[in-house]
Amino acid sequence: MTTTVRITWDAASARRAERQFLARPAGSGTPVAEVVGAMAGAHAQVLSAAEVSAGVRTAGLTRADVRTALWDDRSLIKTYGPRGTVHLLPARELPLWSAALTAVPAGPSPFPPDVRLTEEQAGQVVTAIGEALDGRCLTLDELTEEIVTRTGPWAGERVMPAFQDLWPRWRQVTHRAGWAGTLCFGPNRGRKATYTRPPRAESVTDALGTFVRRYLHAYGPATPQHFAKWLGAPPGWATTCSESWPPRAVSRRSASRGHRRGWRRGDTDFTDGPARGVRLLPYFDAYVIAGQPRERLFPGEAYRRALAGGQAGNYPVLLVDGVAAGVWHQRRRGRRTTVTVEPLGRLTARQKRELGEQAERVGEVLEATAELVVGEVTVGPHA
Repeated sequence: MTTTVRITWDAASARRAERQFLARPAGSGTPVAEVVGAMAGAHAQVLSAAEVSAGVRTAGLTRADVRTALWDDRSLIKTYGPRGTVHLLPARELPLWSAALTAVPAGPSPFPPDVRLTEEQAGQVVTAIGEALDGRCLTLDELTEEIVTRTGPWAGERVMPAFQDLWPRWRQVTHRAGWAGTLCFGPNRGRKATYTRPPRAESVTDALGTFVRRYLHAYGPATPQHFAKWLGAPPGWATTCSESWPPRAVSRRSASRGHRRGWRRGDTDFTDGPARGVRLLPYFDAYVIAGQPRERLFPGEAYRRALAGGQAGNYPVLLVDGVAAGVWHQRRRGRRTTVTVEPLGRLTARQKRELGEQAERVGEVLEATAELVVGEVTVGPHA
């Protein structure tokens, strides 16, 4: 049976903000892993961005607390998550993530036939990575040597184009090794990153169903297409799976979009919106990456200024009352950091005060003294 529920954008954004500690930060002492879990992972290709994502959501949290959770108590794992990108994930949730991500069909390879790996070769590499990293931390070069020893010279051939360079062929499936639970990041060795193997994951029943419910709790209501975009999965696969997964399809009405079909988690607890307040969200913050519909989250001029070719996350975002209202950038020099914010409209006296508090909070998270500058951001989008 399909139930019709009318959910406004303001109500949806207010609930998302509440459930991700953006409406009210988590209290001081809240475990970092709990906050990161509520976000469904913190994007960590730039580690300082992940630190700010967690910091603006938690009272008193600094980057030192995030790094303690990563490298000392290991309650966080730095590995490959949605879309094959580097994320911080709660260690206790790694079995769920591994089971769900490995169930996603692999898309077509972007590489030409003479560069790509066959599925058999990909499986050999993932197995070799797990064997090489078991109980060890290896740099990229060391890991490459181990993989070549276990598979063959083909794995180490520098034929994979990446960042104006050629990488070893095996690196095409680095993210799949992360998904399979045979690889994660270890502590840096000097200026070099290292990799290790996380604790072996136990099997999880109904992983996809649980995974979808967790996503909807944080970002619903959403369509299968929204879920596929966030996860980096084939849209057709997500649509097919939606017919058998526990969440039921419902209709939702958006003030400017008309009727749209989407999933819900089963809870219809929505408060009156919008989500009030000013927040500074860093590169690839979970709220803007997963937030849909894009044109509601990035209204008017924000759609042009704060997106890069329609892609969310490439600019740090000034969030005002739950929607993108500008961009910002921070430049650190020693113990000081300059936070430059470019609003796309007029801010009230209250919003200006909150913006100052947010800039100060960014500095606290990064363990620096922040100076706020309101003006044009001249830095381009993140690559």
